[in-house]
Amino acid sequence: MSIEKKLFGLYGCKEVFAYTLKNRNGAYVTILTYGGIMNRLYVPDREGKLSDIVCGFDSVEDYIADRASYTGSIIGRYGNRISGGGFELNGKRYAVALNENGKCHLHGGNVGFNRRLWDAEMFPGNGEDRLALTLFSPDGEEGYPGNLFVKVTYTFDDSNALTIHYEADTDCDTVLNMTSHTYYNLNGYDGGSVMEQELFIDADSYDEVNELLVPTGTPVSVAGTDFDFRKMRPISRGYDHNFVLNGRNGELRLAAKAYDPKSGRTLTLYTDLPAVQLYTAVGMNGKTNFKGGVPQRLLHAFCLETQYSPDTPNRPYMPQCVVKAGEKYDTVTKLVFGIK
Repeated sequence: MSIEKKLFGLYGCKEVFAYTLKNRNGAYVTILTYGGIMNRLYVPDREGKLSDIVCGFDSVEDYIADRASYTGSIIGRYGNRISGGGFELNGKRYAVALNENGKCHLHGGNVGFNRRLWDAEMFPGNGEDRLALTLFSPDGEEGYPGNLFVKVTYTFDDSNALTIHYEADTDCDTVLNMTSHTYYNLNGYDGGSVMEQELFIDADSYDEVNELLVPTGTPVSVAGTDFDFRKMRPISRGYDHNFVLNGRNGELRLAAKAYDPKSGRTLTLYTDLPAVQLYTAVGMNGKTNFKGGVPQRLLHAFCLETQYSPDTPNRPYMPQCVVKAGEKYDTVTKLVFGIK
């Protein structure tokens, strides 16, 4: 195992570093201090060939230019959408930016965690490497209450497992819903459409949404719909929907599996969170090319964003993401990459 640090570019006058965690199999992941972005992830196919399976850009400038896609970044304070420009907590109304077409709050606001520079500390190990990223989000940032101290730890091991551990402390009750907005294509980020890649999601229900992609009410059954992924099948169409996972919230459990018949690569997802957003790049049509000049194309990647359900602060009947003063936010998502 090893960790390599290199200068990636500048964000204003500040340096952005790329940290590469490489295991004994030659597989590796590269994380940026800008946005906590997963910039590269090389894992083998059934023939042993390593390919990069995450979308990303070659420069800080390209990430800034394509800010609307949130490519590969850590999202916060609140992943997904909050309706109505705010929420109520402990009897007080908090206003947040309507940064999605002036109608909805999305992914933490105008300057979310995806547009922040994170501090980094390396922890090389025997059998696994860890990279700890930290930042401070002051009280009132993007409208959210509480001084928030955040830590996200990426761990990559010799079994090609990537674990993302999210932690935070606050001095005031607040809401928090962090996730990773990484775009995967198991045939390689330049490997074409993901519509024939297969998916399993352990969810009996999902959120129907309105024209703003905000849930319309309580979750509904997936049975007999295009949202039933309880048996592995091709993705087949576009999605930007929240699936309510089976099992007990707070317990690390199987959430989803993906498989690419062409390469043989598999992704197995575990989380202790109550839901996952399936996003199949239905808006991936930006003008900024990906690494190596690869153009963006609709439906050429998918995201599996582990999370609390969208608009949870305004949906009291859903599992809540309130972090109380003095308590700890602590959640884990694990991705295991293999072959079939």
